[in-house]
Order: sequence, then structure tokens, then C-alpha cells
Amino acid sequence: MRSFLALALIAPLTAAPATHPPAAHPPAASPEKGGYVAFHDGPGRFPVVAGRRAAPIVVSTADHAGVIRVADDVRADLGKVTGVQPVIGHDRVPAGADPVIIGTLGKSPLIDRIVARGRLDVRGLRGRWETTIEQVVTDPLPGVRRAFVIAGSDQRGTIYGAYDLSRRIGVSPWSFWDDVPAARHDAVYVLPGRHTQGTPAVKYRGFFINDENPATGTWAPGYFGPGKAPGHPGGLNAAYFAKVFETMLRLKANYLWPAVWGRAFAEDDPLNHATATLYGVVMGTSHEAPMMRGIEEWNRHAVNGTDPYGGNGQWSFVRNSAALKAYWRDGAQRMKDQDIEGVITLGMRGNGDTSLPDGDGIDLMSSIIDTQRQILRDTGLIDRPQVQTLYKEVQRYWDAGYRPPDDVTVVFCDDNWGNLRKLPDASLPARSGGYGMYYHFDYVGVGRNYKWADTVNLTNTWEQLHRAYASGVDRLWMVNVGDLKNEEAPTQFFLDYAWDPDSIPVTGIQRWLRAYAAENFGPGLAPAVADLLHEYATLQSRRKPELLNRRITGETPEVIYDDQGNPFSLTAYREMDRVTAQWQTLAAKADRVRRLVPAAHQDAFYQLAYYQIKDTALVYALRQAQFTNIAYAAQGRAATNARADRAEALFAQDQAMSRYYNTTLAGGKWKGWQTQPKIGYGDVERYGPNAPWQQPELNNVALPDAIYPHLKRITVPPAAALGVALDGGDPTTLPSFSPWQSQPAQYLEVYNKGATPFSYRITAAKPWVHVTPASGRVTDQVRATVTVDWRRAPHGTTTVPLTVTGAGSSVVVQAPVHRPSVAPSGFLEANGYVAMEADHYSRKVGDWQLLPDIGRTGNGLTPRGSSGRLEYAMTLTTTGPVRVAAYLSPRNNVLPTPGLRYAVSIDGATPQVVDIIGATGSDDTTMNPQWARNTSDNVNVTRTVHQVDRPGRHTLAFWMVDPSVIVQRLVVETAPLPYSYLGPPSSLRARS
Repeated sequence: MRSFLALALIAPLTAAPATHPPAAHPPAASPEKGGYVAFHDGPGRFPVVAGRRAAPIVVSTADHAGVIRVADDVRADLGKVTGVQPVIGHDRVPAGADPVIIGTLGKSPLIDRIVARGRLDVRGLRGRWETTIEQVVTDPLPGVRRAFVIAGSDQRGTIYGAYDLSRRIGVSPWSFWDDVPAARHDAVYVLPGRHTQGTPAVKYRGFFINDENPATGTWAPGYFGPGKAPGHPGGLNAAYFAKVFETMLRLKANYLWPAVWGRAFAEDDPLNHATATLYGVVMGTSHEAPMMRGIEEWNRHAVNGTDPYGGNGQWSFVRNSAALKAYWRDGAQRMKDQDIEGVITLGMRGNGDTSLPDGDGIDLMSSIIDTQRQILRDTGLIDRPQVQTLYKEVQRYWDAGYRPPDDVTVVFCDDNWGNLRKLPDASLPARSGGYGMYYHFDYVGVGRNYKWADTVNLTNTWEQLHRAYASGVDRLWMVNVGDLKNEEAPTQFFLDYAWDPDSIPVTGIQRWLRAYAAENFGPGLAPAVADLLHEYATLQSRRKPELLNRRITGETPEVIYDDQGNPFSLTAYREMDRVTAQWQTLAAKADRVRRLVPAAHQDAFYQLAYYQIKDTALVYALRQAQFTNIAYAAQGRAATNARADRAEALFAQDQAMSRYYNTTLAGGKWKGWQTQPKIGYGDVERYGPNAPWQQPELNNVALPDAIYPHLKRITVPPAAALGVALDGGDPTTLPSFSPWQSQPAQYLEVYNKGATPFSYRITAAKPWVHVTPASGRVTDQVRATVTVDWRRAPHGTTTVPLTVTGAGSSVVVQAPVHRPSVAPSGFLEANGYVAMEADHYSRKVGDWQLLPDIGRTGNGLTPRGSSGRLEYAMTLTTTGPVRVAAYLSPRNNVLPTPGLRYAVSIDGATPQVVDIIGATGSDDTTMNPQWARNTSDNVNVTRTVHQVDRPGRHTLAFWMVDPSVIVQRLVVETAPLPYSYLGPPSSLRARS
């Protein structure tokens, strides 16, 4: 929002020109940057509430029903803030009062009379879409001294203006969904002047409540009552949707796809559509549900091989076309008879969110859409907005050359993981229907469901939204938010950006987060809460919590990340320990902030910040204990069972948090909400062949089955037995030591395989290699640190034996020590690699956009011009062939280019061009195994091979070829590296 966030402008990110003219969405008037509400008196200020008296709110009975209704919400909001509720007047201003007048231009006689008297300038308002002005007007009507006027260009413009006042006085849009209390003030004043939030950049902006089982499906019927359709008590009724609609409008959304999992919006409560009309919300249906009819309407009535239209019950245009036509015609007629404002989905997909069973020929799709359009003509609805959504396989029709009628909005989709699949070709003629976008914050499917918690990186979302808008995608934006609750911050960000993209530059994302935090917790706590949410999103977006164990056979490939299936390595670079520690540090910060949160805001803080941070930290600690337990069991360690005990204790803490959420939080309001599985994925034996991606329906079962892979317990023999494990995981050799290494000093672990403690000693063959502690007593295990005195170590490579003795035996391991002979400059090779974050370049040529924290380990860069390169100075001690691994965001090729390409060179050699899609074989249409791997890992890694002819200083160059590439980091691999999820730690950097 322009005036709410008051953020600066930013140039377009993509090289492709925007297809909308610069003045396509001008504001109704210049937005006033500082806001228009104050809480103390001043010159010219209008008292909405002052001295325990409230200005009456006046609306016209001739206005839209949604406007008359919203006046009651504003009245209640003022009461929450000030303790004083104004009276509501209809059509007349109470004698002697200075009122708040809310109305729609051309619909409210009150507003029209003020305009006719020349007291309200409506230039920039008349004829606009969803635009509002707020102004203190002198002598607005005969006998009225002053009024605060909220005037809208249409129904929603007026409603948005009314709710904007509520937000500015301190009522959060999330007041119901997250129990955010209103800020308290004794008085509310409006500043003099003319104020506006402008005209939305994207015409239709909304969200899809989807994948709503088990959370919404469990909670909503209990809280609001069952559905009204006979035999379907799990349906969502009008009381539920009223709260959804209210929240939408408070967020300046206007468009909803309702829940579809076994639910039929039009049937689950006969008042559902009427309630949408009352609130002024535009209804639609999802990509699989054409002609304003949810697919469940068909499923409920097409039973026993028949359907109510005399057909055979098949969802097939080829084999049951007459019945389908009648079914669609009924949907169109219902829309007309009930005067439903809606966007009509055209086309057809298979029943159950699948591809069509009749094939994917263009002639078939053309016939389907032509038939649907004829039905719309016959029912007088052909002028209503229509879309074809190119979801999954439907995009093939577009790629093969099919074009729906020009007035139909073509909705491009992401790949369900936040990566757009297609953008408009700037060389094609403009479409009168324009383009839209369907995006995801929640998903059910390959490579794994992610539904439990917010995992959205706002920078990643910003980049994709920005790229879409800059490419002319501005008619309709829809985002899958799952249950809505749990996706609050990204949902609000999505809608704020859709309203005014220019107000949120990439450099303003953190400022946006502070504004979001201030709106829910006040300005004092806003910086701390915003920092928590930012760090949370950065860590969470590395990998979905549901994916913290291996995938097994099924629709996704056998992907074994290490020998136990842990995506984070237990041994390489101490990766599992490091990422778990980061989560524990964040959880500790959340604990500290929680102690500062006032009692009234504790429930809101738990829901909007604390729960997802604390419980994700628990899940990471659980996984660390679980995979350590499994590894220890294979080694026969005496500490094995203690790790199993810890994993089970952490699982109990996770379950306790869920019970608190479901029974105590907000007085028990959210009973049944925290029932979404997140831990037990992948157990084929228990949950069947879809276990790799589908949620385990019996997630929170009794231990030990609840944790997968299952914990191990061993019988520990009484006699002591020596075991030795090395940093890096190799059984005989430690990682190479170097004065240039960035990771901590190497270690070895002396462990006991028996129940009897024993004494140990570690002896190095060279006096300049030190071990601490070099001796001691082992009960279960001891970790000893190995360091090198570099003042005494010789140049070159020396292998130093370390002898470990204890429990009557000894083990010899090797410690390779390498002291370089070349001068350090730039990034320094050590341990077989040079790792560089993308934004740590030595030289930049061309225009590159910095994308803060978009990468798994840091910032990203993407080109903004037609050419450019990034150069990185480095010192190598290795000669011969080396590999350069480019860690890139897992984007798809959205532009009409031959591929998604970049190039790499060393020391001015001919750049090697890499087609990312071709090199990995990733296919976002078929969602093949490599695509599933890339999106689950949230990175696409490709490699090139180069020759290095001498040790010393070298320059690596990363070249721009296609503008959609986002580089996160570059790793020069001078030796084979152990598996790690994030790659090796960033290298040390010497001054060049």
C-alpha cells in the first residue's frame, strides 16, 4: 500500500519490457506518505472519537449492501480501540453532529450531494476501479459543519477505505485469525487534507483456500458448526466464509477460490454465495473446476456410474459431453440468477486434479472452451471475466500454439514451489483479456506436501512477483495459501505487492516486515519481531520441514542424501550440527522476545511468530538426534540409546506444543488446528506407495512409529571396546588441514562400544600437531580437537599419523597437513575447494540486482541488463582439471529463449555456456525426478570442467546469458568433496 508503507520506487528487474503502459494504474491522487490518523488533537484535525464521544457514522440505505455492512465493522473497531462505539445513522446526519460519512460515488445520495455542492473533488475517483479518497470536508451538507468523508469509486473502493481507517487506528487484519488485540487509544483524529491508497495495480487479487485438511477441516466445523448439505457435515458454512471475506477485504483482496477437498461452496451452505455478494467479494473456482461449479458438486451427484443429467457419470467431454454441457449450463444459470460477481474458469482438467483422460489434443481443448463460451452467450454471461489457467499439463496447449479467445485472461502458473513456468512473450500482440498468475505458498504433491508452516522466503516471492508484473501480468493474481492461517505474512505481502508493486522495492522488504510486525505488536516490538520473522523465513526456505528425511520409492525417485537419508550431512563440515544450532539460536531469540511481549499479545505472538520458530527448532533437534542415533547404532556406540531417548523427548515436546495450541491457546479457540502431519513422511510399509510425498494420515501415532526413519536401540555389551570416528566421515583419514581453511579445527571422537568406562590416549607423530584433550576417560564418547602449529609446520603436504589407544587396543588414523607455498590473494583454496557467495565478487560488469538472503547460504544476484559478468579473484594451490559448481535458484525457463543459460570462464578462457534445464534434465511440466530434487533442495547445481595450469592467483568469471538466472554461490572443486546439502562453507578471503 502506498501510504501505509511509504516505500521508494525501484526499476524493473527483468530485461523484457513491460507490456502495460507506464500510466496503466495511476493513483487517484498523490498518496499522503505519513498517514492521516493521529491520536491527539491538532490544528484542523477531525475528532472521530474524543472526550469519550464518537462522531456518528452515516451511510445511505441506497448504497451497496457491502458498504452498509462495513459501517458496522468500523463502529465495532472504533469501540475496540477507544472503548466508545459511535452510533450508525442511515441517510440523515444527526442534528448538530460532525459525522463520518461513508459512501460510494454514484450510489450514495449523501456522497453525490456533497460532490454536487462542490465540496468534494472526485477527479481521479470517478470511473476508477476500487479507489478511495478520505477527506475532512467543511460544510459538506446543509446544516453540517464538518465531516470526515470516505468515498469510493465503487463498492469495494468504499469498503477498502472504511477498513483502511480501521487498520490505521490499530485493528490488525489478523484480529480474528490470530487473536491480535486492537491498540488502545483514548482519542482518534483525522488529519486535514485529501488522502488515498490509490488504484490497485492488479485488478483481481486473491487467494485459494486449499489443502485444507486436516487443519481447517477439523477446526472449522467445530467452531462454526457443520456444513448444511445433507450428508456432508464437514462442509464450510457461511459463518466460516464470512470471516474469510472480512479478512480478505481488510487486506484489500477481492477474489476467492473456496476450499475444494470434499467441499462444494454452493452446496455446503445455501447462504455461501449470498454472503459473498453481501460482502462484495468476487468468487471463482480453481483451475480444475470450470463454469463456476466446484468439482465436488459433480462428485456428489455423479454416483453409481450415472449423473443427474442422464449421462454415464464420467468426467469426460468425449464420452459424456451432453451431461457435462447441462451441468455447466446449470452453473452459468445459477451465476446469473443469483447475480454472482465472479471470474469464470474455462477449460477442463481430469477429475481429482489430474490431466484429462481423453488426451491433450488442441482440438479437444478448443472444442471444450468453445462449448463453454456458447453456454455463456446463451445465458447472457459472455461479457463476464473469464480465465484459462495453464496449470501443470494445461500449459502444453499454450506451448503447442492454442490461444483462447482474446478476451479470456491467460493465467500462467508457478511449478507449485514458487518458480514461475511461463511469462508473456513480449513479441506477441497484447491480449484484451490480459494475463494472470497462479502462485503457491502451500502444496500437495511431488516432491512432498508442504502444508504445516510458513516456508516462504519473501525475497524469492518478491523477485517472482516483480518479474511477472514487469512482464505485463497484471489482470489477476491468485495464490494458494492452504488454510490461510499459518501463511499470514506471505499472504499479506502478496496482496500488498499486488496493490502497489512500486511501494515495495527489494530493498524495502525488511521495512515491510517491520510495518507488518508493528501492525500486530506495536512499534516498540516491531524491529525484534521483524528480525525473528526474517531469520525464520531465511532458514525455513532452505528446505521444507516435511522434507527433513529421505524420500523413498514412489512418485519421486530414490534420493539418498547420506547413508541414512538425512538431507543435511552428519559428518561433512559439521553441517547437521551447524544448521541445528542456527535453529536453536533463533528459538532462544524468540524466547527472549516472548518475555517482552505484553500479556494481551501473547496469544497473537504464539501464532504469528513463536510457534513456528520454536517447533521447527524442535523438529531440527529431533532430526539431529534421530539420524545421530541411527548412525551410532551402525557403529555400535554405547551412546546409541541415549540419542533415541533424546529424539523421543523432543517428539514429546513437539506434541505438547500441538496440545497447547489445540486446547489452551486463546481459551481453546483453535481446537484441532495443529493436526497437520510433518514428521512421519516416507514410511512406505506403513502408509503405502504414495508415502514419499503424501502426508501420513496417522502422523502422531505412538512412539516409536511416529518418527521415520525409525529409531534404533541396541544391546550394549558390558566389556569396554574402543571405537574411533573422524571429522568428515572417512574411517581412516581426517580432512586436510590448511591455514586457509574456514571451518573449525578438525576433530576425532573416541567412543565406547561397551558399558564399562576406559582410559584413552591420542599421540601425534609430529610435535607441531596438537590434540586436545590428548588423554582422558571415556564413558560413552569424547570429542578431541586436532590443531596445527603453522609456525612450525613445513610447506607442502605432510601426512601425520595419530595413534589412539584405549580398552586394550589401538587405532591409527591419518592427518594430512598442507601448508601453501603461494601468496594468498582473493578467495583461498583449502580442503579441496574454493566457495564464494555470489555477492562477494571482486568486480562487477553490467547491471545486477542484489536479492538479499534469497540463497540457502546468503544473497543472490540476477542480471538486469542484456549483458554482464561477475568476477571472483581466488588463489589455487591445485593444478589440472577443476570443476566449477554453480548454485542457482531452481528457476524454470519463463521466456522464449533457447534455454535457461549462464556461462563460466577462468582466466579469460572462452566461456563455457550451460543450459541449466538441459544439463539437469529438469522438467516442470512432467515434474520428473530431477525437477523434484531441484525444487525440494531449493537449488539447481550444475558443473563445468576447466583447466588450471599453475598455482597462484586466478579469476573466475560468471557470465550473464539469460536474464532469469539467479546465482547464489560458486564453488571451485579442486578435489572430490563429500556430500553436503548446503555445500562447503564459504572460503576465507585475503586482501587482493
